[in-house]
Amino acid sequence: MRDVQSKQLAIREAHDDDWPEIWSIIRDVVTEQQTIPYDPGMSEPDARRMWQLPAPARVVVATADHRVVGTANMYANRQGPGNHVASGTLMVAERARGTGVGRALTTDLIDWARRSGFAAVQFNAVVDTNTAAVRLYEGLGFVTLGVAPRAFRHPIQGPVGLRIMWLDL
Repeated sequence: MRDVQSKQLAIREAHDDDWPEIWSIIRDVVTEQQTIPYDPGMSEPDARRMWQLPAPARVVVATADHRVVGTANMYANRQGPGNHVASGTLMVAERARGTGVGRALTTDLIDWARRSGFAAVQFNAVVDTNTAAVRLYEGLGFVTLGVAPRAFRHPIQGPVGLRIMWLDL
């Protein structure tokens, strides 16, 4: 499924029956331990509680050929005085990486944040060695506010930085 770009890619609200495919993506990305700072031992029920956030948060899937190839959740970065800044997490199935799924999910998140009246989008923990994500986000206008050095234990490269990335809306 490397040629997702040639297929009809759609972003839509996630449904309960999407969970098995969402879980498959989350489990694979998290156990790779290369791009997302989540516990690789996370259980499926814990993952579902963490990912399937209630409104006003939003959970979406990217589909191609009626299969889920990516997912994102989006929400206020903080409650109270910080609730004017959006955040989110995006994950793409290994078979669909490099095909535009991440760009479509990120663009959807930005559009949602604008429609919802957020002033900015902040990604709190972009792994510094995730160059595809950094390049994508920078291409969409995000800037790196700072890097927490050695804040992520990469299984191959050892301790690497976590970026805080920001986009004014």
